[in-house]
Amino acid sequence: MYKIYINNTPLFLCSREELPNRPAADERNMIARYPGKSKLLLSYADMLEKSSRFDTVTLYAKKYDQLVKDFFSNYKLIEAAGGVVFNEKEQILAIYRRGSWDLPKGKIDKGETPPQAALREVEEETGIQQLELGEIIAETYHTYRHHKHGRVLKRTYWYKMTAPTQELTPQAEEDIEIAQWITLQELLQNDRKLYGSIRDMLLIL
Repeated sequence: MYKIYINNTPLFLCSREELPNRPAADERNMIARYPGKSKLLLSYADMLEKSSRFDTVTLYAKKYDQLVKDFFSNYKLIEAAGGVVFNEKEQILAIYRRGSWDLPKGKIDKGETPPQAALREVEEETGIQQLELGEIIAETYHTYRHHKHGRVLKRTYWYKMTAPTQELTPQAEEDIEIAQWITLQELLQNDRKLYGSIRDMLLIL
């Protein structure tokens, strides 16, 4: 099952067999069968881009692999990588940019592996040194519009990392206003604006 955030609302792509694991359909949770026409998927994407009416939208199909293939065919796939960095106090390195709290990440350059890109992006966006790479934590998906690429689906690989407490330098050219150490509990507070995909990932730590 895929969980893809569109305008911070999760869209689930699943098989018919996985439906019992999804919330029941109601006024805040939509469930719909995919009839097999790729362009119809864009109507759901457009709806989610324009409205926050639903808490979740689930699309299911007997031919699950075809559903996933058709959904991906409507987007340019861009891969990125980032890190959840812990210091010796078990605080997390978080950044604040464009009105939301986030974690350092960025696009994977040609010739890079996801772990290499994750280390580079975390260093560039926060100025941190002495990073140690750990295991992969999760993959997240979200969509956005780009003036050149049109509809973009971004897949981000997240890695656990460690580093000693140190002064941080937010990368201003990437619109990062703050880079700071913060506890997981503080970062997950409901009054703190945090992307849904980031919140999901942090909850599995």
